[in-house]
Amino acid sequence: MNKDDPEKIFELQHLENRTISGTVLLWGLHRTIHIADNQISEIMADIAVLVFSRGGNTRKVADAIAEELGIKAGDVTASPLGDAKILFLGSGTYGGKPGEAMTKFVESADFTGRKIAIFGTSSSPAGSEKMIAVLADALMKKGATILGNFHCRGKFLLMNRGHPGKEDLDNAKKFAREMLIIH
Repeated sequence: MNKDDPEKIFELQHLENRTISGTVLLWGLHRTIHIADNQISEIMADIAVLVFSRGGNTRKVADAIAEELGIKAGDVTASPLGDAKILFLGSGTYGGKPGEAMTKFVESADFTGRKIAIFGTSSSPAGSEKMIAVLADALMKKGATILGNFHCRGKFLLMNRGHPGKEDLDNAKKFAREMLIIH
């Protein structure tokens, strides 16, 4: 297949606007993505979404990202790393750090050659930013390339009721699309 074949190439705005139908090839993933009826679907063996979430906030974000990618999100305590080349890793924020299960998961795996998109939730943006920095540092020490990150507010006790909400989850889906394009 010629990568200049107009039926197989698309521009960023087409994916962002979700206005095209047909078959698209994202070079580097070595797979075909079918975009029809404003949905992206494919067998995404090279992509995984793994999450650690105690309160369910980060799980909602993981499920939104996975839905956008046409796969199911897994839990870091139960899902093996597998052969995925692109990983979306998410954790809630606990004292400015990722959850203990996420920390153990990162410590126990080799991320050499893998591209990672990090996401998280927290009651405060500063907490999420700190957690993402800690997680990114740990992943890079294990050989990962960081593609980018996303965070949003999450409900905690009486704070941030309604979060993550529809806008947060829509932004998480947009993040997933952007990470595939820039990878």
